[in-house]
Amino acid sequence: MPDHINSAEQLVKEFEKQRRENPVPNEMFATPDEATVTLEHVRRLVGTEAQCHRTELVAYGTMLSRFPHRPAADLYLQLGRLVYDASPKLWACARSLGLELDNVKFWPSERTTYTFDGVVSWVAMQGAQAATGMTSYADLTGYYSGCVKFVERVHASGLEVPGEFLEYYEDETPEALCRLALEVVQDGLDRGDDPDEALFAARLLDESVGDFWRSVAAV
Repeated sequence: MPDHINSAEQLVKEFEKQRRENPVPNEMFATPDEATVTLEHVRRLVGTEAQCHRTELVAYGTMLSRFPHRPAADLYLQLGRLVYDASPKLWACARSLGLELDNVKFWPSERTTYTFDGVVSWVAMQGAQAATGMTSYADLTGYYSGCVKFVERVHASGLEVPGEFLEYYEDETPEALCRLALEVVQDGLDRGDDPDEALFAARLLDESVGDFWRSVAAV
């Protein structure tokens, strides 16, 4: 990474450069064939996401306790609220697909289902503020775009899915939260945080989102 990076804008440019030059593979979209999307993929997406929700609420609470000042606290509160408000909608989606709480307690069971949980937990406990902001940016920009692409693939395949699923997964990337995440990065850099650590954490998060989709694809 260039030695002169001292702003969130520069850090994001370097991060997006890594994404372009060394993209994290998405196994769910490894083939252009829309017919590869099945109802089991849809169910696994919901089950994998359910495992992430359990961890995210604790992780954002941990980040808040470590950095209880603006703009960082605002970001963690908003992210926690986003997940908290989404959880009832996710369970409505799960029920519409024949899934109940007991069905997804330890499902999917592959290691890749829980990689995201591990990275988010590690950053929450060990990462500097700039690292938490960069991982949040990586998560928001990586996860939502993948979900939009998945829904597009569902529509193209002609697969019939419950309306609850489409209502949940058709949301666009929350740009205001992305901007707030970068404000948190900049504040952290201004406080002396290491940009190398922030970039490293963001790349780990990107790779964990790749594992998220491996979990979905493992039918």
